[in-house]
Amino acid sequence: MKQFTECRSNGIITLPSSVDLVFNLNKALESEVIVISVPSQGFRSLLHEIRDSGWEYQSKTFILCMKGIEIESRKRLTEVFEEVLGVHEKLAVWLGPGHPQDFVNGIPNCMVIDSKNQDLKQKLVHLWNSPLVRFYIGNDLIGNEIGAAAKNVIGIAAGVLDGIGQSSLKGALMSRGTLEVSRLIDAMGGNPISAYGLCHLGDYEATVFSKHSHNRKFGESFARGEHFEALAEGYYTARALHLLSKEKTVDLPICNSVYEMLYEGLDIQIGIDRLFHRNLKTEF
Repeated sequence: MKQFTECRSNGIITLPSSVDLVFNLNKALESEVIVISVPSQGFRSLLHEIRDSGWEYQSKTFILCMKGIEIESRKRLTEVFEEVLGVHEKLAVWLGPGHPQDFVNGIPNCMVIDSKNQDLKQKLVHLWNSPLVRFYIGNDLIGNEIGAAAKNVIGIAAGVLDGIGQSSLKGALMSRGTLEVSRLIDAMGGNPISAYGLCHLGDYEATVFSKHSHNRKFGESFARGEHFEALAEGYYTARALHLLSKEKTVDLPICNSVYEMLYEGLDIQIGIDRLFHRNLKTEF
């Protein structure tokens, strides 16, 4: 943000003069459509600021453009929103693959917009669809939110494999990771097939392989014992998924192994070996 303030550019995107750069919440809330992209664990605090601002926000359209699960409550971000601001008719999520480094170079991608409000997501998809981003209409808010958050944990696991020179395991990671996330989505009331859509599997290239992926780079740095400064949402989501795994009695071997590596000091190679030594069973 400091870079934007000083020169209207962060080295990737340069804001045109037609875009106002403001730091006043009340000014931002004047917009009819408000896109929120903040660290997930600070989201509730921002919502309290919005609630206490005195602005009439009930008529506004809110679009959540970040991916995560609140650790303390294990709630999806739309649930956190409605817990603080009440049930909202114009609330949507914007998910799927894509890095600004690619978009500014004209490289297209596909994304998904989902909401409880059928008319709202139809309107947003038709409003924003373009040759650069093809939007799909989501039909499983629970599955899309869980899948999008969980893919960041798989991204960290991919980075760990890169860091220890075992990148060839990424194929197995993607296959088994998608399957375990589908089980969690099912247990939480969503459609397990959503794990195979744009919110999760469809976002793997951008998260598991891309040089721009913060979560992959975090995992690689972690495996090499190097410091990493940028935000990696998967670090926090790993803890939330570990708690959900126990709460919902769902087996999440990969996500739980990432949690134990990050939070409990589990040796990386021991964690990988343990996954290979699990009981033999059919693939599906």
